[in-house]
Amino acid sequence: MAGSHCEICRRIELIDHHQSPYFVKELSTGYVVLGDTQYFKGYTLFLCKKHVTELHFLPRKYQDLFLHEMSLVSEAVAIAFKADKMNCELLGNGDSHVHWHLFPRHIGDAPKPGPVWWVDPQVMYSPEAQVNSEQLRVLKKKLQTSLDEVLSK
Repeated sequence: MAGSHCEICRRIELIDHHQSPYFVKELSTGYVVLGDTQYFKGYTLFLCKKHVTELHFLPRKYQDLFLHEMSLVSEAVAIAFKADKMNCELLGNGDSHVHWHLFPRHIGDAPKPGPVWWVDPQVMYSPEAQVNSEQLRVLKKKLQTSLDEVLSK
């Protein structure tokens, strides 16, 4: 791990200590977790196990497997949350540890068509976008079921 200055490494440490309520499943190259906020129901992250700041810094075989697993996670999210479209983003401007943002999108799910980042942050991260423990349990169950289905193909 890269240490206490990396938010993604900190989240992985919580997963490793069974302290993350958002953790869904461990794959070979990363961890599937639900997003802290759920303005877009089913918003999921895929956190790389290796601390690198750029995708191209991963060893080629690991990189290929990481991308393949991300695709499977995206498929599972799409199925679990009946997405009309998936938005998959690898940004790292805020947390420079390779991780994917996977947004299941639905027609009319935002004030205007476009990327998720066009939604006002005060709305996207508002208390209304938080989920309680029961809602989180339901979201996790849907995603776990869908992941098991996709991974068994």
